[in-house]
Amino acid sequence: MNYDNENLEELLEYINPSTLDYQEWLNVGLALKRSGYDASVWDAWSAQDAARYHPGECEKKYLTFDDCDTPVTAGTLVHMAKENGWMPKSSGAGKALDWDDIIDYDDYQITSPEQTEQKPIMIPDNWNPAEQIAKYLETLFEPDDFVGYVTECWQNSDGKYLPTAGSYSRTASQLIQELQKYQGDFDSVFGTPNPSCGAWIRFNPLDGKGAKNENVTEFRFALVESDKIPIEQQNGILHELQLPIAALVYSGKKSLHAIVRIDAANYDEYRKRVEFLYQVCDRNGLQVDRQNKNPSRLSRMPGVMRGEQKQFLLETNIGFSSWNEWKDYIDGISDDLPEFESMASAWEHMPELAPPLIENVLRQGHKMLLAGASKAGKSFALIELCIAIAEGRKWLGWQCAQGKVLYVNLELDRASCLHRFKDVYQALQLQPQNLNAIDIWNLRGVSEPLDKLAPKLIRRARKRNYLAVIVDPIYKVITGDENSADQMANFCNQFDKICHQLECAVIYCHHHSKGAQGGKRSMDRASGSGVFARDPDALLDMTDLNLTPEIITQIQNQNATKLCCDFLKESAPEVWADVPQDDTFSRSAMLKHCIDNLNQEAYQALQAALIESDKHVSEMTAWRMEGTLREFPRFPVKNLWFRYPLHEEDKTGILKDLQLDVQLSPRQYGAKKGHAKQSAQAKAKSADKTAELLNTFDMVNVDGIVKITDIAEFLGISRDTAERRVKKCKELSLENGTIRRVTP
Repeated sequence: MNYDNENLEELLEYINPSTLDYQEWLNVGLALKRSGYDASVWDAWSAQDAARYHPGECEKKYLTFDDCDTPVTAGTLVHMAKENGWMPKSSGAGKALDWDDIIDYDDYQITSPEQTEQKPIMIPDNWNPAEQIAKYLETLFEPDDFVGYVTECWQNSDGKYLPTAGSYSRTASQLIQELQKYQGDFDSVFGTPNPSCGAWIRFNPLDGKGAKNENVTEFRFALVESDKIPIEQQNGILHELQLPIAALVYSGKKSLHAIVRIDAANYDEYRKRVEFLYQVCDRNGLQVDRQNKNPSRLSRMPGVMRGEQKQFLLETNIGFSSWNEWKDYIDGISDDLPEFESMASAWEHMPELAPPLIENVLRQGHKMLLAGASKAGKSFALIELCIAIAEGRKWLGWQCAQGKVLYVNLELDRASCLHRFKDVYQALQLQPQNLNAIDIWNLRGVSEPLDKLAPKLIRRARKRNYLAVIVDPIYKVITGDENSADQMANFCNQFDKICHQLECAVIYCHHHSKGAQGGKRSMDRASGSGVFARDPDALLDMTDLNLTPEIITQIQNQNATKLCCDFLKESAPEVWADVPQDDTFSRSAMLKHCIDNLNQEAYQALQAALIESDKHVSEMTAWRMEGTLREFPRFPVKNLWFRYPLHEEDKTGILKDLQLDVQLSPRQYGAKKGHAKQSAQAKAKSADKTAELLNTFDMVNVDGIVKITDIAEFLGISRDTAERRVKKCKELSLENGTIRRVTP
C-alpha cells in the first residue's frame, strides 16, 4: 500500500528518534527520501533528539542518498510505527482504495465455517415467480428507480453462458404494474429466460441510459457471494455476522447472493465500504468472490428457473437495518479477547503467578492506588517507591523488585520534582547507583485527559521495559464525572491498557474526599466513585493520626537524650564511661552531664542540635496506612512518621494506640482528644515514678539489696505505696520485705 504525505508524517509521531541507533535513524531518512519528502521533514523530526541533533546534518545526508542502493521504503516506517503502537485506520480514511488493495482486519473474526451452526436451504415446492420478483423490487428499489435486468445470454467458446447488457429503461413501479397487468406472467414483462442460464438483475438503481458503473445513481447495495464452502455454512455465517442484508437469494447452484446495504454517499465511499465488508466476510470464512465489487454488478434474479433449480428469494431485511448500525456492532464485538478456557485443561499445568513488585502487596503487571489526605506526603512516598524499585531496596518495610520505573509528574514544576528526588536520596543516605533506572515525564501545564495521554505514554514507553509506571496525581488527568461509576470505570480502563501493552505495573495517586470521614472504611475514603477502591489490585490508604503535645514532647526528649549521649560519648569519653544507665533515659540528667563536662564549643554545638531536633519533631506528622489487597492477605496496619522528606515506620509503638480522626464524630473526637491527653499525662507520670524508684534503688542498695522500709523512708511515702510501686516495676522484685534487681 502506498502512503501519502499526511500518513507518513503521522507515522513519524510514533517513532522517537532518541530510541534509535544510527542505522535506524538513517533508514527513516532513506524512506522519506524515496517517498518524495523534503529533507526538512526528516530534520524537524530528528530535532526531537536534542542530545544527538546537529543542524544541517539531515540535508547533507539527503544528498548522499541518491547513490544508495539500500532497499528502504515507506514500509520500513510502517513497521517501526507499528512496533510503537500505531495501528492502520479501519474506517477507510485516507486515499481511495485501489481494487487490489488489501486492508488487514485481523480483529474482526467472529465465527468460522467450523464454528457456525449450519442453516439449511428449504427449496419451495410451490412458488409464485411473479410474487418473488415483485417482493424483490419492492425491497430494493424506490418506485421511480430505473431497474437493470438481463434475461438473454450468449455462449462463449468454452461453452459458458454469459449475460448480455440487458434492459435498463423501466422503473420498478412500471415493472410491478406490468406484472399485475399480465396477471403475473413473468415472460410477458421481462422476456423469456434461457432455462440453461437463468436470469440476472442489477441491485443498484440506474439512470435509465446504460448499465455501467457511471450509470448507477445511488450506491445502496453490494453483492456478497461465495461458493467455496457448502451452502448451509454460507447461510449460517451470513446470519451470524448479522450483515444488513436487504435480500437473500438462492442462485440455483452452489451459492447464495446476499444483497447487503452499503448506503454510501459516493463511489469512493462505496469502494471503501465494500472492501471492508469483503475483508470481514473473508476473515470469517466466506471467501467472497471479489469480481462482484462493482456497483453495477448483476446478481441472480429470483422467480426464475436455472436448469432444474429455482432461483428464489429466501429472506428479506435480515440482520441490522443499516450499514452504520452493523459497523458499530462489528467494531464493538471485534476484540483481542482470549478464548474460553477449561479449568480441567489448566489444572495440572497451572501458570506461574507474576512475581511480586512490592513484597506481599503488589505483583508485577498489576495496579495499585495510593490514597491519602492532603499533606500526607503522598508524592514523597511515591518518589521513595521509585527509588526503592530502581535500587532494589525496601519501601516502608516491604522489599521491592529491582528494575526501571517511569514517574509521570503531573503536579510539580520540573525543578521542584528533580530536587525532590535528590532530597529523598540524600535523606535516605543512599548512594545513587541506578539513576539510569528512573525516568521522569514532567507534564505540568501540558497534560491531557488520560484517554488521550495513555496512547502517547504507551508509544513512548513501549521499548523502555519499565517494571512500573507511577502516575501522580490522577485528578490532573481524570476524564468525566469523578462520582460517576461508569465514567470512572472507563477512566480506570486506561490503566489496564498501560499495564497490558507495556507489561508493567501501574501505580497511581488520589486524594481523600472532602469533609468528615467518620465511620468510613479505608477503601471508601478516596474521593469520587467507589470504582477507585475496587479497581486496583492493591489499595493503600494513609490517614492522619492526632499527635498530642505530650507525645511530641516525649519524642523530643528521646531525641534530645540521644543527642546528649552522642555528644558526651564523642567529646568526653572518660565521663561517658561513668554515666549511670538510668541517666541515659533522662533528658534533664544527660543535659546536666553535658553542662558539667563539655567544653564551650561542644556545648554550643549541642544546643544548636537540640533546637534543630525539637523543631524537626514539632513539624512531624503521623499517619496510619491500611491496605486492601486482591492478591495477598491483608497486612497489619502500618503506623508511619512523616519526617520531611521521608516516611518511616514507627518502631517505638508510640502511635499504636492512637485512634484515627476519621473514626470519630466531632463530638467523640473532642472527648477522645481530652481522654488521650489525660491518658498520656498519666503514663508520663507513671514513667517518672518508675524512674524515680529505680534511681533511689541504685543509690541506697548495698550489694544489690534494699529493704522496702528504706525505700519508703527515702521517698517519703508509706510502705504500702512503696510496695505497689515496686510490684509495678518490671525491673525490681520484692520478697519478704527485700527488693532486688531482676536479672534479665
